[in-house]
Parts: sequence; structure tokens; C-alpha cells
Amino acid sequence: MSQFDIVIVGSGMVGATLACMLASETDLSIAVIDTVAPLEQPSTASFDIRVSAITRASENIFKNIAVWETIKALRVSPYRDMHVWDAKGNGVLHFDSADLAEPTLGHIIENRVMQYALQQRLKTFENITVIAPACCKKMIENDEQIVLLLEDDKVITASLLVGADGSRSWVRQQANIMVRGWDYDQAALVTYVKTEKPHQEIAWQRFMPTGPLAFLPLTEGYSSIVWSTTPEHANELKNMSEAEFKKALCIASDNTLGEILSCAERGVFPLRFFAVDNYIKPNLALVGDAAHTIHPLAGQGVNLGLADAAALAQTLVDAYNSAKSIHSKPVLRRYERWRKADNLAMMVAMDGLKNMFGSELSVVRELRNTGMNMINNLPVVKNILIKQAMGLTGDLSRFASLDSHLN
Repeated sequence: MSQFDIVIVGSGMVGATLACMLASETDLSIAVIDTVAPLEQPSTASFDIRVSAITRASENIFKNIAVWETIKALRVSPYRDMHVWDAKGNGVLHFDSADLAEPTLGHIIENRVMQYALQQRLKTFENITVIAPACCKKMIENDEQIVLLLEDDKVITASLLVGADGSRSWVRQQANIMVRGWDYDQAALVTYVKTEKPHQEIAWQRFMPTGPLAFLPLTEGYSSIVWSTTPEHANELKNMSEAEFKKALCIASDNTLGEILSCAERGVFPLRFFAVDNYIKPNLALVGDAAHTIHPLAGQGVNLGLADAAALAQTLVDAYNSAKSIHSKPVLRRYERWRKADNLAMMVAMDGLKNMFGSELSVVRELRNTGMNMINNLPVVKNILIKQAMGLTGDLSRFASLDSHLN
């Protein structure tokens, strides 16, 4: 039997970030369990088809746990502007980081790059034990701890168990935490392409009735594609020949970046909206996609998860420094109150945008185009939206503040 103060199930971006934050500020014993082995160093010969738009707040988190320089050394792609337009009207929004005297709005980063950098950082902490690959078979809850039985019959006990194991969370299922939500009638096709015209470090997004199409800037003139559409259309796009797909993508993007010169393999992922009733139970907490999933149209999914991790880490560190029980419900309730309302507000807003841009009613179409153009011509309102997009508004954890210098 191995005993730990905290066991985190899931070594992805959110789980690994949480472990690094806790280990950097406490001497708590931490185990990180995952079903897959740690990643090998990513190849620079190709891009990962899964990328994330990392906000400035998430960048600050990475800086404060000393992984940002490793991520930058591997590969990051800044975006300085966002250009959004409606395919069914003249509505346009343009966000420029220069309007706030900021160097960037954020960065487009391959998921495997962040995961590798974080997993390398985990190795540097003496109070972190990585157990991977390993599968959890059974979970037993009692008043003081949670017992995990692994498939190799190892027994692990935790004063606090954290589920950071994604939207199909095993921890959430074992804890019988209720999920409320629905499947969107949409799927996201993802790939990366080389375009005729340079992307100019601009994130381009065109809203169509079937869903938004985003060109996200990568290095060397490449762009990551996230095309949300009906599941049938997404599978049709995936199965097209390369020539057919390049032509369809060029038409859908209104030829904004010219011809599509090359494209990589294509993947399709279903889109869901859900939120759990409770983020916590005694001795247990959920973070990231284990607690909520959101439409990718604003690229906020990973950032919400990292904000969860930062809030939970600060809550636990503060409790630890005050000699309070880190696994007690009153302590964990502070984390739940901190994040639940903010996450739900963002999720409902993104769901509303998805429905608004998906409507083909003429009155809705006219209102959204008029609204977009009004906002685009109101610098004060637009700057508020830019700050929100950068993740620099609301009740931020000190881990998300550049002034913390926690590392």
C-alpha cells in the first residue's frame, strides 16, 4: 500500500499543472496516475493536429511553474489579432493586442508540446510520484481517505483525490457525481494546412450556420484548422480526397488566405456541453473537462481547466499554510464556489453564441451583424472583450498573475 496526501488521476495539461503548482508551494506527497506512459519529446517535423489557444492568464500559470521557457523552446505561435466575420452578413469584429499596448492576445500551442513540457517538469519535484501507465480498477471512499485499487493490484490511498481525467472521467463516474448537458449536433474537424497567403499572426474565424471555421496561426506559414459543423459533414470532409478537402476549405474560408497548398491528416471529435452538479465531495475534487465541457468556438476549454487547477491549488496551499485539513468539505467548497459560477457563465455565453450564429432567421441575422459592427466601433467595449479573451478579468488565482513569480 502506498499512501499520499493528494492523488491526481490524469497527467494531461490540467492534472500536471495542478501537481506542479502544489509541489512548488508545499511538501505534500503527490501521486499522478495516468493510463498512458509519459510522452516522448515531440517531433518538429510535423504539428499535432490538436492545439489550444492559450490565454495570457494561462501563460502566466506556465511561467509561475517554470514550464513556459520549455514550451517556448519546443514551439509556440503567438497571435496578435483576431478577425471574426459572419458568413451570412457584413458583421465584422477585429481585436488587436496593440489596442491594449500588449504584445500578444495569446499563443496557439500544440497539446503534445504542453503535455511534454509539463511531464518533464513533474520529474523535477521530489514530492511527486508519477504512476504511468496504470489503470484504476476500484475506488473505495471512507471518512478520512480514498483508497484506489489499480489493475496490477497495487493499493494507493489519498487524503484528497482529484479527477483530472477528462470528459469521460472515471473518477467522476466512481464518485456518482451527476452530469447535466447534451450532445451538440456538431463535430469538430481538426487538421493543419499551409496557405498561399501569410496568416500575419492573426486568428481568423468565420461563422457559418453549420458552425464556425477557425484558422489559427502556427509557425512557418501553417495554420491549425478547427471546423465545427454537422457530424455528417465533418465525416464527409474527413473522407474527402486531399484535393477535394482543400477546395472545400478554401470556399468555406471565403478564400481569405488564398489557396490551400497542403494539408495534414484529419481528425473528427464530437462536441458536447455538460457541467457537473458538484465539483467536490469530501476527500474529492474535479477539475477541467472532468467537471465541464464547452463549445470550442472561443478556444476557452483548456483555459477554463487551467483556471480550475490554479484556483484549487491556491485553495489547498492556503489551507495547508493555515494548518487546515486540505480534504475537508469546507476547504473544498471554497474552490467549488470560486470556479463553478464563472465556468457556468462562460459555458452559457458560448452556447448562446453558438445558437445565435447558427440561426438563419432573418431578424436574428440582422441583429447579430448590427451588434458585431457596433461593438467593433466602440473601443471601450471592445477592449473589455479583449481583456476577457486574454483571461485577465474576474477573480484570478495568484498563480495566474505575472507578479507572483512563484517559481
